[in-house]
Amino acid sequence: MPDLAKVPVTIVTGFLGAGKTTLISHLIRHAGSRRLAVVVNEFGTLGVDGDILKSCAIPDCPAENIVELANGCICCTVADDFIPTVERLLALDPRPDHILIETSGLALPKPLLKAFDWPAIRSRITVDGVLALADAEAVAAGRFAPDLAALDAQRAADPGIDHETPLAEVFEDQLACADLVLLTKGDLAGPEGLAKARVIIAETAPRAVPVIDLAEGAADPRVILGLNAAAEDDIAARPSHHDGADDHEHDDFASTVVPLGEVADPADLAVRIARLATEHGVLRVKGHVAVAGKPMRLLVQAVGARVRHQYDRPWQAGEPRTGQLVAIAERDRLDPQTIKAVLAA
Repeated sequence: MPDLAKVPVTIVTGFLGAGKTTLISHLIRHAGSRRLAVVVNEFGTLGVDGDILKSCAIPDCPAENIVELANGCICCTVADDFIPTVERLLALDPRPDHILIETSGLALPKPLLKAFDWPAIRSRITVDGVLALADAEAVAAGRFAPDLAALDAQRAADPGIDHETPLAEVFEDQLACADLVLLTKGDLAGPEGLAKARVIIAETAPRAVPVIDLAEGAADPRVILGLNAAAEDDIAARPSHHDGADDHEHDDFASTVVPLGEVADPADLAVRIARLATEHGVLRVKGHVAVAGKPMRLLVQAVGARVRHQYDRPWQAGEPRTGQLVAIAERDRLDPQTIKAVLAA
């Protein structure tokens, strides 16, 4: 007999570098007896997050259950990418018990919620919940609006400007759709930063939403899965800056991929990546690098000037020892030649 129960789907959204991949990696390893499937959406052409998650694959979430949709925002490519992907996952044998969707840091969750009403899938899946991850240190510092001084100067020069910067709108839309907010990077924010971030979230969210602290992605699946929110039936209560628009584009943001040869010193590379944020407005850098004399591949993840790197796996036999880093910035601040020059210096 066919299983007529809807498969629950958890949408994991949040600002760039908030810890979405870390959370999903934890859920893959600690899902108990649930059979999971994962959809990963990247902004940019370099699929880093999907590669990380596939390295966490286990029998209840094998690598073939982890699908990556690269170089296109999932909320803009519903018909071409999202619907066929969901149909393919629902056709797996055995069928997944739960599907996790990691959106890109720039995705708006509401158009994705609307996709759950598509005839091909609406009777087969339901949105168990929308989780919004928020970097406590970044929120407390107001970095979702990257240059407040420039914004204030622009408003002063043109009284007709009354909208927020693109990053602020993305942050607000993600909070507005959330059933649960997970506050990450509390160790970096400290008690005062955590408290300030909670206040900002409470003031920004259009409705009261539970907020819990999250360290290194270690969330209890019993807490964040099984919310039974049926969020697709509650869209009206989740306002968006883009309500009323037929579609939206991410022309405010752009990415560029920089190929790299072997580097001699990861610490020096981290300094140069930090310069991209402080001097050139780059929001996010991620990718893999080959380090001279090292048999392991170096994974690099940067949010603003905060750079983290670690060796993630050995280089495979016959695999070219070359690196690639993807950089994301607001479109008018992205200068591919300058980024390439800084990274290659």
